[in-house]
Amino acid sequence: MRSIARSPAGALWFIGLCGLAACRAKSCGRASTTSVAEAGPFDAAEAPSDGPPLLGDAARTEETEAGREEEDGGEHETALGRGCPKDMVDVAGKFCIDRYEDSLVDDETGERLSPHYPPEPGVPVRIFAKWEEERQVTGPPSARAMPLPPIPDIERAESFRPRAVSLRGVIPQGYISGRVAAEACARAKKRLCTHEEWQFACRGERQTKYPYGDEYRAGVCNVYRAAHPAQLLHENASLGHSDPRLGLVQAQDGPLLRTTGATKECRSHWGKDAIYDMVGNEDEWIDDPEGTFVGGFFSRGTKEGCDSIVTVHPITHWDYSIGVRCCR
Repeated sequence: MRSIARSPAGALWFIGLCGLAACRAKSCGRASTTSVAEAGPFDAAEAPSDGPPLLGDAARTEETEAGREEEDGGEHETALGRGCPKDMVDVAGKFCIDRYEDSLVDDETGERLSPHYPPEPGVPVRIFAKWEEERQVTGPPSARAMPLPPIPDIERAESFRPRAVSLRGVIPQGYISGRVAAEACARAKKRLCTHEEWQFACRGERQTKYPYGDEYRAGVCNVYRAAHPAQLLHENASLGHSDPRLGLVQAQDGPLLRTTGATKECRSHWGKDAIYDMVGNEDEWIDDPEGTFVGGFFSRGTKEGCDSIVTVHPITHWDYSIGVRCCR
């Protein structure tokens, strides 16, 4: 990975945007509630090296996410007609799968949880405190000026329980372990997909290696990006994978982590319906007690499409690049 190209003008522009994000937080680390162990799987050797990544506008917050989120309904009548919930896609009449990478809400209150912190009681506050200190001394000046995303009040409590929801137009949940992912699906009366189910759904009706066909096409799915968020923030792609800001970093070609459904051509077609982002954006946990996630994330240097798989981390592992999608 080449070092980051920076200019004084670019740094000042970025710092100004970071200041805007900081003003949106109501207090240190707090966010208004909205209804609806550091580790990392990234292998630096996998990172694409072409293209000069730049640190760009990372001033997206849960407030803007909440304003854009939209739960899918009537336009997906095929799933409803075959017995799948409206937020899921019917896969050949065999099973249902979430249309989008999942977000999390508190099971009792329905309040949104932040996608930028591990959804386990006590952990968000601890991670915030760690990185509020470390960001002051890590990375280039523009990165140090980038504020942490706020923590919703519900995640400051010790009793919240995450439940998975599939929504369009939001930043999907990262920082989730396989154990918590399984629990979140279960509270939604769903479950983690088996590897066979996940791969079958990813390949679409034509059963191709990629959601869009048999040949790799650069940029169709949000994978194999030239930039890596830890390289931009910490000047080292292998360090700091619990930093809550990693899902908010933008590169020269736009945000690294995209909102659900934003990569419109990366769809696995089933009838008149489609599943989004099964390749790229985030890795996704599947049902394996030993720990397996699939699909690749935005900066993973893979062209394996629906065959992409990582099996080297236990089910308790979490970091910014791993999310969840449920089956039923």
